[in-house]
Parts: sequence; C-alpha cells; structure tokens
Amino acid sequence: MKQISVLVVDDSAFMRKLIKEFLSEDPRINVLDTAKNGQEAIDKIKKLEPDVVTMDVEMPVLNGIEAVKIIMKQHPVPIIMLSSTTKAGAENTILAMEAGAIDFIAKPSGAISLDLYKVKAALIEKVITSSKAKLKPLITARIPNVNRTEKRIEKKEKNNLSKLVLIGTSTGGPRALQEVISSLPADIDAPIIVVQHMPPGFTQSLANRIDSLSEVKVKEAEQNESIKKGTVYIAPGGYHVRLREKLGQAFLTIDKEPPVGGHRPAVNVLFESAAKLKNYHKVAVIMTGMGSDGTLGILELKNSGQTTVIAEAEESCIVYGMPKAAVLTKKVDEVVQLGSIARAIQNNL
Repeated sequence: MKQISVLVVDDSAFMRKLIKEFLSEDPRINVLDTAKNGQEAIDKIKKLEPDVVTMDVEMPVLNGIEAVKIIMKQHPVPIIMLSSTTKAGAENTILAMEAGAIDFIAKPSGAISLDLYKVKAALIEKVITSSKAKLKPLITARIPNVNRTEKRIEKKEKNNLSKLVLIGTSTGGPRALQEVISSLPADIDAPIIVVQHMPPGFTQSLANRIDSLSEVKVKEAEQNESIKKGTVYIAPGGYHVRLREKLGQAFLTIDKEPPVGGHRPAVNVLFESAAKLKNYHKVAVIMTGMGSDGTLGILELKNSGQTTVIAEAEESCIVYGMPKAAVLTKKVDEVVQLGSIARAIQNNL
C-alpha cells in the first residue's frame, strides 16, 4: 500500500520536529520534508507534490491563510491547519478553511505546544482522512453583508413554530455551511440548528463569520434558548445540543454528557432529540464529513414521521462519509449537490 506523503509547515523548529516524529510513527505516513513559512511551503509543494500538508496558521514571511490561498490556486492539495485556540487563532482558522484548507487541529497550549502528544492520534487520523478527500473549486468568498439588518424579519408568531431545519456536518463542513446558510433568505419559515464537529473555542468564530455573510442571523447556541425563525444556531464546540419543548415552545439545551460515537457535539444527539418533538415538520440535512454520525438519528426522525431528509451528493462532498451512510439507510428523500441544498431546504418547508 502506497504511503501518504506529507509536508509539515511550522515556523517553530521544535514543532516541526515533534509533528514529523508523531506522523512518522504511523507506517501509513511518510513525512517528505518540512518548511518554516508559507513561501517555503509553496516552493516545496511544487517540487515534492505531497499528498497532504500540515500548516501552522501564524508564520513569518507568508502566513498560513495567505499560503493556503496561493496553494489552492496553483497546486491544490489537502491542507490541515494547526492553530491555537485564542480568539484570533480561531478566526484565522475559519478564514484558512474558507480559503480551502480541509480541516484543522487545535494545538493544546498555544503556538509551541509541549503537550502536542494529546492530539497525536487525531492528527494522524486527519492526515489519513484528508489524503482521500476530494478538493473542490473554491466558493467565491461573499462580501460581508453590512446592510442586511433591515432585511432580517422578526417573526411575531414565536409560539407557533411548525417547522425545523436540522443540519449535520463534519470534515469540509465550515465551507459547506457558509455556502448553504449564506444562500438562505432572511424570512425563511423555520429556525435552523447546526451540528458541526468542532472542538471548543472555534464555533463562535465560525458563527460570527457566517453571520457576516448571511441574511439570516447566525449565532452559537445557548442554554435554554428559545428558537426563532430566520436564526441559525450552531452547537458550541465540545457540547451536545438538544431540542426540547415546553408549553408549545421549542428551545435548546446544551450539555457535556459523554461523546456519542466519538463526537461531542454529535449529530445523532440533535436528530434524536428532534424526533421526540411531535408537532413539527423537520427537514434534516447531512453534508460532507467522515464517518456515519447522523445515521441513527435519521432512522429515529423518519420513524417519528413528518421528516424530509436531504443528503449532499457525492460529487460536491469533500469527504463522502456521513452522506453515504445516510443514503445507505434508504431513508433519504433527496440527494443534491452543495449549491442546491439551500433551495432544497426551502422547497421542503
């Protein structure tokens, strides 16, 4: 079996050494070389043609975001960002993923993480997953919608929610979510609850970024929050989000109960909680991602009735794992490419 060739990019010699050692421990991976900044990375990618690149976000000469933009134009390759969980680090990670990076790993304790071993297994897994990922043409970055507040429509009938949109995604999800959510109208006739597999510290930046590009309001979900039409609620990294109902009003709860299927937040947890709400028509959407999270939840949603399930088509998925598992249940109603998901959601409300 051919080894996965990797280029490690980081401005810290210590971090380059550590990442190279960790990856080299896996017989499936061959670290070709290292680079100390974005410009050196671009030169070495042209020469070495690695299968996967791990890229630090903050670097001199050319930082991770700018490097990703150039690489995706000139010599596209799956890129995994290594980033700090600071607010700036999280924002830059979201921008790097918007620029075309496939996934990211949060460094446990900043730029020089002596405890990087804590994410070793996750890093190896992401390198292997990313080597199989399909690179997509970049979505045109939308301009933040500064004037969109007037277009937002506060619906008065808060106690009469009859429709729900539920979205689950993982690897490749941030870009897919941006494409779908920024295409939804302000007056969409449902609240939208999203589970994106992410560690703590990054979902707020993801929500802020998509909010700046969208007509609907996008925010991180909060404990005991009533849900409103025209608002997107993203599960906070590291927390499950569930739908509950009291006196006819649906609301969200967040908790740190154990991971389900290795995930917290887990799509299955959201879907299974929604299946218990009887007086709603639900549109459940599964998009790009590794694994099969959401599949058990789809079965429960369909058993509870009044549910339309949409899966992203293989052609547009960065990783066709979760949608494939969903399709295999034979419970999916529509399979559509990413660019048509927003329309499919509205057509089913």
